[in-house]
Amino acid sequence: MATRRTKEMNGSDPEYLKPYLDAVASSGAGFDATLWSSREGQQRRFHMLATLAGLEGDEPGVIVDLGCGVGDLARYLVDCHLPFSGYLGLDAVPEMVEVAAEFDDSRCGFMVADPVRDEDVLHSVSADWVFISGTLNSMDESTARALVGRSFAAARRGIVFNFLSNRPHAEWEGRDLSPASRFDTVGWLDWAMSCTSLVSFDQHYYRGHDATIAMRHDGR
Repeated sequence: MATRRTKEMNGSDPEYLKPYLDAVASSGAGFDATLWSSREGQQRRFHMLATLAGLEGDEPGVIVDLGCGVGDLARYLVDCHLPFSGYLGLDAVPEMVEVAAEFDDSRCGFMVADPVRDEDVLHSVSADWVFISGTLNSMDESTARALVGRSFAAARRGIVFNFLSNRPHAEWEGRDLSPASRFDTVGWLDWAMSCTSLVSFDQHYYRGHDATIAMRHDGR
């Protein structure tokens, strides 16, 4: 099922959305328009999100997926039989959400919404966990930091997110990552620990190409 936020956004499309809009215009809504380099890499990242959130050992909760694309994370959760009570995927590109909504699972829903420009949307949904995978790659760090901060504040249990690390393994040096860019990994860890002492971090799962951080609220 797909829904749409009624809040209207003024002005032209923001820079962080343009690579995805261009990809949809070029190749249509589908995996290629998510700008993932491979499905195998996407699966590795999903596995790390679920691992750092501790989904297998936790009480099932509601997961909100920011930048859900065509709903691949929802399919991963179901295919891997991971426990969750509800899933809501948000994406600002309507064509991607239309494809995502074809996934048939009663626990899963999808919404056309941009949580960067529509700051209220995170408080209108009921999230135990917020997952962000790949969505930050086309943003500048200040925009990404603001989104992660609001998401953490809105989530009951916490947030797990990934980004391209600026401390990569040597094999990744010199590669053209456009339209993505690498973030200050140590700076992100320092910021996360200023928000909560309950921080988990991993950068080994893709040979140092990117990093995943989990932030939990106290008591979770």
